[in-house]
Amino acid sequence: MGAGHSPAKTALRDQVRAARRRRPLDAAARFAGDVAGVALAWPPVRDAATVAAYVSVGSEPGTGALLDALVAAGKRVLLPVVLPDLDLDWAVYDGPAALATASRGLYEPTGPRLGRDAIRTADVVLVPGLGVSPAGERLGQGGGCYDRVLPRVPAGTPVAVVLFDDEVGVAVPAEPHDVRVGFALTAGGVTPLSQPPVTR
Repeated sequence: MGAGHSPAKTALRDQVRAARRRRPLDAAARFAGDVAGVALAWPPVRDAATVAAYVSVGSEPGTGALLDALVAAGKRVLLPVVLPDLDLDWAVYDGPAALATASRGLYEPTGPRLGRDAIRTADVVLVPGLGVSPAGERLGQGGGCYDRVLPRVPAGTPVAVVLFDDEVGVAVPAEPHDVRVGFALTAGGVTPLSQPPVTR
């Protein structure tokens, strides 16, 4: 799918990753606690039975506190398992002890695999990213995993990209295969992104 590797996208990814590495550790820890509160107060998450999320790694905005808060609130949380073709399978999150180190430095749930279509059962989907434009064009990590996943999310299901506040509203080079997201979730709140009407 090499389209995700345009020079403009690669340059922007490098820029955001460098900025993330420069953030003080206490800022990242504070983000993790704040974003958990913001997410649980957001009606689509508050009212959801099943939330698809992911385990943050390295300098990504932290999702650990959020995952545990979702479970504590009685939600069924789905986490991705990267397949050899970079598509995503899903398994239920059963707490930090049920995570194992996987390829690409990721952590994955050890429970039973539910299949690629399990994403369709989520009431809200939280995705990683490096930035998002005002129109909802998401800058991904470059592997294309979510380019495969997002078309399976039923129309009308809220999809939010988890970012630091200053990564929202950046100019993301758009490509035809990119699937737009509807919201940005940050420690500062949830920002609706303006999307064109869906024609399906």
